[in-house]
Amino acid sequence: MSILKKKERANNMKTKSWSEIKDNVYGKKGTERRDELERDFEAFKIGLLLRQAREEKHLTQTELAERVGKKRTYISRVENNSSNLTLKTLYDIVEKGLGGKVKIQIEL
Repeated sequence: MSILKKKERANNMKTKSWSEIKDNVYGKKGTERRDELERDFEAFKIGLLLRQAREEKHLTQTELAERVGKKRTYISRVENNSSNLTLKTLYDIVEKGLGGKVKIQIEL
């Protein structure tokens, strides 16, 4: 293979950023599919944050569930992004269950 063809091939195989991949696969920011991806990712992050906080407090899912009047399976679904979480339940889990505070930010 000639040097020119190798360079062309290298350019075509250029590493793409995560933002470029999202743009190519899900569309640009502001499109319906991309906005849905971003919302789903934020929900996923909430589950991860709750799991991390629970583990830092050395609580099992069962112990946390008992503190907030839910079942262990519900806490598992929340942590694994398989359950829609109401704001009231989020506050209950964080404040009653984990002894923390919820901060919500709105960007326009």
